[in-house]
Amino acid sequence: MAQRKRTDAADRATLTPRAVAEGALALADTAGLEAVTIRRLAQELGVTPMALYWHFRSKDELLDGMADRLHEMVDAQARRPAGEWQARLRALLESMVAVLRTRPRAAPLVAARRTTSESGLRTTEAMLDALREAGFAPTEATQVARHALSTVTDLVVRAREGAAPAEPGEADERRRVRGFLESLPPARYPRLVEAAAPLSACDDPDSHYAFGLDLLMSGVEEMAARRGGRVKGA
Repeated sequence: MAQRKRTDAADRATLTPRAVAEGALALADTAGLEAVTIRRLAQELGVTPMALYWHFRSKDELLDGMADRLHEMVDAQARRPAGEWQARLRALLESMVAVLRTRPRAAPLVAARRTTSESGLRTTEAMLDALREAGFAPTEATQVARHALSTVTDLVVRAREGAAPAEPGEADERRRVRGFLESLPPARYPRLVEAAAPLSACDDPDSHYAFGLDLLMSGVEEMAARRGGRVKGA
């Protein structure tokens, strides 16, 4: 028992919350979020579970710590002059995408966890501040921010799924789908026929992200324009 206590103390001395969160993110990368448990992570790190409980008392706290670490890597510091809210918001979303692309299997945590850490608060404050400048009231800005987080997460998750190693016969299946679409009656399905190639092709990841962010920003800018730049409910 004394030896085990000494081992736990030694493990705690070599670990930090950030190191544990990084280890959990790495485990999610290789085995998926569902595999992230205190016991499994302890095995991966070569420590006892008690050493991890010293930093995170439950799996729920560990997931929060992983989300916090992702937020910590987002660049929300750069502030541009007033009147450039579009550039500020775009830069923030691009930074989030860049971070999540390095940890795609943990990406859903950013939208799913309501973090109250300094890094999470910093990211949320930067997004709400840009939206406030755009003319959105707090309630509206919150809705836009939540949808933006969900969209960014979905972009990364879908791109990861599309970039998965090709299964045997996948190329043949794509050719079959394209042939089927091209064979449809053009008088009845003209748009499906003309889009047969892109509908059956793999997305280019960079184009996927750029187009997705363009679509998101266009929607936010259109909503802001309808408000004429005035802050309602101020």
